[in-house]
Amino acid sequence: MNVAVIGVGAVGGYFGARLAEAGHAVTFIARGETLRALRAAGLRVESPAGDVDLTDVQVTDDPSRVEPVELVVLGVKAWQVPEAAGAARPLLGPDTAILPLQNGIEAPAQISDTVGAAHALGGLCRIICAVGQPGTVRHLGADPTIVLGELDDSRSERVGRIVAAFEPAVGATALIADDIMAEMWKKLVLITATSGVGATARVPFGEVRAAPETRRLLRDCMAEVVCVAGAAGSHLPGDLPDRLMDFVDGLPADGVPSMQRDIAQGRPSELDAQLGAVRRAGRATATPTPIVDTLYAALLPLELRARRAAT
Repeated sequence: MNVAVIGVGAVGGYFGARLAEAGHAVTFIARGETLRALRAAGLRVESPAGDVDLTDVQVTDDPSRVEPVELVVLGVKAWQVPEAAGAARPLLGPDTAILPLQNGIEAPAQISDTVGAAHALGGLCRIICAVGQPGTVRHLGADPTIVLGELDDSRSERVGRIVAAFEPAVGATALIADDIMAEMWKKLVLITATSGVGATARVPFGEVRAAPETRRLLRDCMAEVVCVAGAAGSHLPGDLPDRLMDFVDGLPADGVPSMQRDIAQGRPSELDAQLGAVRRAGRATATPTPIVDTLYAALLPLELRARRAAT
């Protein structure tokens, strides 16, 4: 399969490297220090599933230099999706799929608005990973999995080809969702609560779940997002918060979500794409979001400071 990966951070770098290792023609679209690192030394993945060293990497900062591909993987941050989808135009053939792997629920609509609904898939990934330095990705936890689907949940030929492309890949699995928006909401339930509570408390998973007060806050936040999802048309299981708390109990005690890590390090984060998206959906459906509103308000000054520093 011919694949382009836009955004070679932790997620894009990991799954792009696994596809390239499996023999697919992968072109990475990168810029800045990452572009220079990939040109100089290639891409390295350090993982319990096996390390990858790609020394001969196809990389460019100009998508117009690349022939149309079958799949575009968006590995950028959530607020960069509209720009990245626009940059993908030269890569698009009639049946090219754009697969977003961001946290949140708004990327498919943003892709549709930018390049047309025919190119948009729904998608998410499950992995704990981080960039060690430009050109190096560290897989820290979770079985790396992509869940994807057409927005009408049809079993199209192209989603079947994407899943098949991952079958020979080591350390990466792709699955077709029966209801992709419900799956994206399920992840948003988890990531909104863990990111929001963890970033506000400024402690890792182990300390959040150990204190009764923050443990209760975490579960109550999950329940609030489940209510918003149901009002928005994705009716999730009533026991989802309890099942997700069991999942959180199995996460590395010293782990933190990527949004929390970005906020702690003074970088722009996905606060708006995670908690902000829940707030917007809540307002659109007249569903109260008092916990999410409070966490968002507590974190917003840090987000605004980081964005001022980045300009």
